[in-house]
Amino acid sequence: MNRKTAIWAAMIGLLCSASAYAAPSIPKLNIGIDAAKSPQDVSVSLQILILLTVLSLAPALLIMVTSFTRIIIVLSFTRSALGTQAVPPNSVLIGLALFLTFFTMAPMFNKVNDTALQPYLHKTIPIEMALDRAETPIRDFMFHQVREKDIGLFVHLSHIQRPRTEADVPMYVLIPAFLISELKTAFSMGFLIFIPFLVIDMVISVTLMSMGMMMVPPIMISLPFKILLFVLVDGWHLIAQSLALSFH
Repeated sequence: MNRKTAIWAAMIGLLCSASAYAAPSIPKLNIGIDAAKSPQDVSVSLQILILLTVLSLAPALLIMVTSFTRIIIVLSFTRSALGTQAVPPNSVLIGLALFLTFFTMAPMFNKVNDTALQPYLHKTIPIEMALDRAETPIRDFMFHQVREKDIGLFVHLSHIQRPRTEADVPMYVLIPAFLISELKTAFSMGFLIFIPFLVIDMVISVTLMSMGMMMVPPIMISLPFKILLFVLVDGWHLIAQSLALSFH
C-alpha cells in the first residue's frame, strides 16, 4: 500500500468513527396519541386544536371581516394608475395594507381584547361567552361599512325571514354583503385615483400626435410626469389618509 492510499484509508476511518460517535446524540421525536390522565388534559388538547384551526383560518378571516380588502384594492389601483406594474412590489403593497389594516382596526381589536380575550385568559368567562363577546365588535364594524342594499340581496337569496334588528342578521349573510360593499367602495376610490393620471395620458397622447411623433409610445413620456405629479402632491400620504378616513 503506497502512501496516498494509506492517507485516504485513514481519512475514511476517521469519518466512519466520527459518524458512529455522533449518531447516538441525534434526538428522536415521537408523535402519538395517548390516553388522557385527567379532564384537564382533554381540555388543553381541545384548546390546542381550536387554536390551530383559528390560525389556519386567520388569513381568510383577515380578508373577510376587516378593512384589508378595501385597502389592498385601492393600493393596487394606485399602482396601476401610475403605470408602474412592478413598483412598489407586491410584498410592499401587502405589507402596507396589513399595517394600515391593523391601524384602522385597532379600536375593534382593543374591544375584543378587553371584553373577550383577557377575561377568557383570566378564566372569568367560558369560551362560549368569549366568542359571543368577540363577535359583537366585529359585527358593529361590518354594519358601519355595509350597505343595506347588499344585506337585502343576501337576505333575499338565503330565503330567510326579513330581519328586524341587526342582531337578527346571521353572519353567513353579513359577511358576503360586507365584502361586496367593500369591493364597491374600493372600486369607487380607484376610479377617482385614475382620473388625474388619465388626463396626463390623454394630454401626452394628443401632444405627440400633433408633433407627428406617432411612433413614440405615450407611456414612455407620460410615466415620468405621472410620477412627478404623485410625488409633488405627496400621493402616498393622501392615499393613506383617505383610506383611514373612509372607515369613520
